[in-house]
Amino acid sequence: MTGWLDALERLAGSRAKAGLTRQLRPRPADDDVVDLAGNDYLGLSVHPAVIAGSASSLHEYGLGATGSRLVRGSTEAHAELETALADWLLMPAALVFSSGYLANLAAVRGLTAVCDLVVSDAYNHASLIDGCKISGARTIVAPHNDPAGVAAVLDAHPGQSALVITESVFSVDGDLSPLRSLHDVTSARGALLLVDDAHALGILGPSGAGGVAAAGLAGLSDVVVTATLSKSLGGAGGVVAGPAPFIDHLIDTGRTFIYDTALPPAVVGGVTAAVRIAQTADDRRALLAARGAQIVQRLAAAGFDVKPPAAGVLSVMAPGPEAAVSWAADCRDRGVAVGCFRPPSTPDGSSRLRLTLNAGVPDDAFAHALDVIVECAP
Repeated sequence: MTGWLDALERLAGSRAKAGLTRQLRPRPADDDVVDLAGNDYLGLSVHPAVIAGSASSLHEYGLGATGSRLVRGSTEAHAELETALADWLLMPAALVFSSGYLANLAAVRGLTAVCDLVVSDAYNHASLIDGCKISGARTIVAPHNDPAGVAAVLDAHPGQSALVITESVFSVDGDLSPLRSLHDVTSARGALLLVDDAHALGILGPSGAGGVAAAGLAGLSDVVVTATLSKSLGGAGGVVAGPAPFIDHLIDTGRTFIYDTALPPAVVGGVTAAVRIAQTADDRRALLAARGAQIVQRLAAAGFDVKPPAAGVLSVMAPGPEAAVSWAADCRDRGVAVGCFRPPSTPDGSSRLRLTLNAGVPDDAFAHALDVIVECAP
């Protein structure tokens, strides 16, 4: 009965040969590296008010939610967060999930109850891709950030109810989706638009309301928004926001909502505090924009071909997966954490370092980190 373990060993060997082995690296609580790898864009995960909000809910409700949302897991804290998120995103209603991944699975599957065809951007996140697979709906992959390509797909399938899926800011390279042009395409053809706003929430739009709000699409009846609460808000969980009838549909039918234990109230309390801070964090957003310009200037001067980040993500190409791993390891050895993205995380099959901006990093530490990245380059 060990044949299956031998098969796994062979697969592991193949991954190692291709430079695709991954490794967990637990960090201590007093980790002092310069963090350009995590997604704590606004530096709110350690904000005193966020920690206080979490501690207050922990004291009031205890550690866990003790059940799914429809059993015992829904608390007044959850309801307060959902109201705050809907108001901030300028959407009619919102529903909180225990992760952004599960929120995306629910949103895609929920929308395919009324859509026969899905058109998905080639660079969409794995959670959106998995949502398409789970839904069982016919899915056609469209060229990346190509409204004309999406229009061509929809025009080739007249009479079918369609769902178009994209991200506002893409998670690998950090490029911005042409949301208004894309919505022009979908609205003209009666299609729905689902936007994962994970990497734009808190950074783009009025009061940081996200990429959908920045594009002027918030609150439209043919637009649904998802986001994670683990990036600019520094916490955990996910949200789906859209028309109230769709949120009701998810409460009644969403498997990743119905059968999953609710987000812990302590996390909910911290995220709710983070939402309040993020809405008025124009100074932190300005700092991220300034640092985006700084990082482009520094890397371009060193000969790297980099593009200004649309939000808080920027990628630097590496010669290959092994070079990317070595580059990231050398940076880590010198006290700088950077992301290392290799296939299958990179949709184009190439490898790169992914750098994320963090308003909580001191200016001198940020400048030092850029020097280290340049000096460690392969």
